[in-house]
Amino acid sequence: MGGEEIKYVNSAFEENWIAPLGPNVNGFEQDICDYANIGHCTALSSGTSAIHLALIMLGVEQGDEVLASTFTFSATINPILYQKATPILVESEKDTWNMSPVFLKEAIEDRIATGKKPKAIIPVHLYGMPAKMDEIMEIAAEYQIPVIEDAAEGMGASLKGKKLGVFGDIGVYSFNGNKIITTSGGGVLVSENKDYADKARFLATQARDQAPHYQHSEIGYNYRMSNICAGIGRGQLQVLDSWVNKRKTNFDRYKKELSDLPIEFLNEPNADYFSNRWLTTITTSSYEKREEIRLALEKENIESRPLWKPMHLQPIFKDYLYYGDGLSERLFEKGLCLPSGSNMTEQQQDRVIATIKKCFD
Repeated sequence: MGGEEIKYVNSAFEENWIAPLGPNVNGFEQDICDYANIGHCTALSSGTSAIHLALIMLGVEQGDEVLASTFTFSATINPILYQKATPILVESEKDTWNMSPVFLKEAIEDRIATGKKPKAIIPVHLYGMPAKMDEIMEIAAEYQIPVIEDAAEGMGASLKGKKLGVFGDIGVYSFNGNKIITTSGGGVLVSENKDYADKARFLATQARDQAPHYQHSEIGYNYRMSNICAGIGRGQLQVLDSWVNKRKTNFDRYKKELSDLPIEFLNEPNADYFSNRWLTTITTSSYEKREEIRLALEKENIESRPLWKPMHLQPIFKDYLYYGDGLSERLFEKGLCLPSGSNMTEQQQDRVIATIKKCFD
């Protein structure tokens, strides 16, 4: 917490606005629009709910196909199944670890050839590193397929000076407890299309029709963010840039102190890319070396974690089509996420660095 959050939370209590609406919700939505320089925002209960509503608004239904990054967390893919649609999993490219434009185009052309044009594309900004959105959007425009931009891990990062989340037709941010800023639990949907934001707000409040009584003509959801959580978000946004700087400091220090070891860091491809360094990640020479480091850290009561296990390897998704060359599998086998919190002290980081170095003595 940055310190200002309690002011907004207290105002919610003082004004007796506790429900999923109120001044903090309205203010948080405007704050997000101002920060990301985007027209419209709807505050929701999670990033997952935002993806789900985005799919509904793009007309994704049972039997449709949706292209999505395979190297991600399952929350990217689960909403596709909520709609009884079919995920088509697309491999990453080595520069950013995000959706490969080459495999994306291959997947689109192959699915069209079989008579199944995909209804949407969901690229992910993994670990806060921008995906190659210019190329992805160019391909999407060529085949006229809308894009849901999963920036759940990318708040505060940018590409060519534009904040992540604003490149696609619909963008999604997450404010879950492990994200770079949090509302305890929550997310938002953003778009330049006002109709999308308004429709998301309608569906998220149980799709109640305009009537003096309770009337419903569509299926709705209980997906709205509370006024208290939005208050936390308003305070958190004030420290977002500071938290990004702290995460980048973590990354820079890890890289400096561990640069003489046979491990690799994910670097920004060029000056156009600005990662928020949500997590510092490393890749090692082998699965065995990764496990040696992870277990050595665990022995010191320091948590680390392997990179995301690709969705096409997950038991629940393994039977769905996958387009790629196995890059994410190799990254999963050899990669590790290091402690990266915004409140991490130098002494804590020293412990991590010293433990990793011992594995190479």
